[in-house]
Amino acid sequence: MGPGTIAILILVALVVFVLVRNIRIVPQAQAYVVTRLGAYKTTWDVGLHLKTPFIERVEKRVSLKEQVADFPPQPVITKDNVTMQIDTVVYFQITDPKLYTYGIERPILAIENLSATTLRNLIGDLELDQCLTSRDIINTKMRQILDEATDPWGIKVNRVELKNILPPREIQSAMEKQMKAERERREAILRAEGEKRSAILEAEGEKESAILRADAKKQQKILEAEGEAEAILAVQRATAEGIRLINEANPTDAVLKLRSLEAFAAAANGQATKIIIPSEIQGIAGLASGIIESAK
Repeated sequence: MGPGTIAILILVALVVFVLVRNIRIVPQAQAYVVTRLGAYKTTWDVGLHLKTPFIERVEKRVSLKEQVADFPPQPVITKDNVTMQIDTVVYFQITDPKLYTYGIERPILAIENLSATTLRNLIGDLELDQCLTSRDIINTKMRQILDEATDPWGIKVNRVELKNILPPREIQSAMEKQMKAERERREAILRAEGEKRSAILEAEGEKESAILRADAKKQQKILEAEGEAEAILAVQRATAEGIRLINEANPTDAVLKLRSLEAFAAAANGQATKIIIPSEIQGIAGLASGIIESAK
C-alpha cells in the first residue's frame, strides 16, 4: 500500500468522523436553535439532523415541556399598610425557541422580577382581608399580565399560584383570636337553635297530647250519652209495650186502680220521707182492707 492510498484512507476516515460528529438527534419535547456563522438559521424539531461542519452550530437546546419556577417570598404592602411575605409559583412553557433564545437575556430572572412587581401592584390595591380571601382573583390577574408580557420572549404562562401569604406575627395572633371568637359565636347560635327546636318539639308534643286527651273525653261522653239515650229509649219502649198489652186486655177500672196501687207501693219502697196518696188509691186501699176483713 503506497503513501497515496494511506492518505486517501486517512482523508476518508476524517470525513466520516466529521460527518458523524455533525449528526444531531433531537429528542422528544426539545428543540435546537441552529446558527450559521453567528446568525440564526433555523430551529430543529424532533428527529435526525445534519449540520454543516465548521459553519453551523447548535446555539441553544430548549425544552418544550411545561416548567415550574418557584420564586422566594417577596415583601408586599397592602392598601391598609400591612407588610406581608408572599411567594409565588409560575407554570410556564416555551412556545418559540427562537424568541426564547434571542428575545431577552436570562428569561427566568426576568419572569421572577416581573412577577414580583406585578404582585406588589395588585396587592397594593387590596386590603389585608381581601388579599386573604381573593387568591383566585389575584392568581388570574397575575397570569394574564405575565402571559401578555412574556409573549415577545416566546414564553406562555399557563398558571400562577400564590404559594404562601405570611402576614406579621401580631396580625396572625389577632386573626386567630378573631377566628376563635367567631367559632364560639357560631357554637352559641347552634346551641340556642337546638334548645329552641327542642322547646318547640316539646310544646308541640304537649299540644298533641292535650288534643288527644280532649278527643278521648269527648268520645267517652258521646258514648255515655248514647248509652243513656238507648237506655231511656228501651224503658220507654217497655212502658209503651206494657200500656199496649194492657189496652189489648181491656182491663176494668178496678184492675187499673189496683195496678196504680202496685206502682205506688213500688214507689213507696224508695227513700221518700213523705208520700201523698191520691183519693182514688185511698178508695182502693179501703176496698182492699174490706175484702181482707170479710175473708177473715
